[in-house]
Amino acid sequence: MTTVLWANRRDYVPHDVKPIKLRPPDQYVRNNENMDTLSTYKQDYNAYPINRVPPCLPKEQNYASDEKMTTIPTYKGDYVAWNQPKRDMIKPDTAYHPPDEKFDHRTTVQDAYPYKGPVVTKSCKPFQAPHISKIPLEDMTNYKLNYVSHPLAKRYVHAPVPFKPSDVPFDGLTTHNLSYKGLAGQPAKSFKPPYKLPEQDNPFVGTTEFREKFQTWPAPTFFTRKREVYTPPKIKMDLKTSVQIHYGNPHGRPATSCKPLAHVQKSTDPFNHRSTMKDDYQPWHYAKPNAILPKSTITLPVEPMDTLTTFQTHYVPHPLSVTKSFKPRVPGPKPQVPFAQETTYATSYTSKKPVMCPAAFKEPPGYVFEKVDKDGHRRFRPASVAKS
Repeated sequence: MTTVLWANRRDYVPHDVKPIKLRPPDQYVRNNENMDTLSTYKQDYNAYPINRVPPCLPKEQNYASDEKMTTIPTYKGDYVAWNQPKRDMIKPDTAYHPPDEKFDHRTTVQDAYPYKGPVVTKSCKPFQAPHISKIPLEDMTNYKLNYVSHPLAKRYVHAPVPFKPSDVPFDGLTTHNLSYKGLAGQPAKSFKPPYKLPEQDNPFVGTTEFREKFQTWPAPTFFTRKREVYTPPKIKMDLKTSVQIHYGNPHGRPATSCKPLAHVQKSTDPFNHRSTMKDDYQPWHYAKPNAILPKSTITLPVEPMDTLTTFQTHYVPHPLSVTKSFKPRVPGPKPQVPFAQETTYATSYTSKKPVMCPAAFKEPPGYVFEKVDKDGHRRFRPASVAKS
């Protein structure tokens, strides 16, 4: 029988693996001092005596009545029950009546298939013992062996270039204004004759029937209340709150942060932005090709355009024809006769003195308090009527 030696078995010799020693925890030592459970709220808070708040309900007003209350309603007084025996029901008794025997709550399945208990099965899977290696784990990597730490260089701070305004004045001309300056020639003139209104012999009358009959009524001026002049207070306003006055800092100074400052190494050298990609792949020198424009087959005239349309060249002006108006003439102004303001309301209206409702007074004048009814209403009688 030949033994085969692999490189793994020949190069790696098993070592003894010892268990890891655990550090025992520190023993707890109880402190005999009492803990101060006072807080800032308990030290600074001033307790106030607790008083019961009186109710804000209005005073209850009970109107007592001397009359005796009758508790018999109108229905009981007018409708008296008849003394007749109760008739038996003709409807058969088909209601459900539960059985007197106790229900066992068992089903057909529970009676036919009783529970026989759990079945113990035997596992036929072969036993596989855990493989424990005695070779210690080598945690050294190529990164840990070959890593060399280098100090960081100072950060390059770019100095901003100050802005210098141009000495050449701004002309305000664009490419459109320079290239398109318009055609030579005078602007086009309108050949349309000016429009004149036909003259009329009758002057325009500005008065109408509505303006003559219905004159404006004199309206009273609206009452406007003058605004009061605002006078600022002479006392200076105290802008401190209750928290600022009663709850100050217990130590007299704000809390300071115990966090250490971050140490940032700055570099003044310029940043080397060159990479392998930029060195190996240089940009190509590319120029934008000129546009291929078709040759123009239209020959433009040398003389400037007269800018005249067909309508302007062939238009013949005609005089305006004034049509005769068949509208009847407006009669002259009517005499200023006063408008008869006599109406049925003005002739038959009789002014009456406004009477105030007695219910608006607590003690109405001309009435004497009599009693308070069962509904709580106060009854008054006229002073001229004697008490019954």
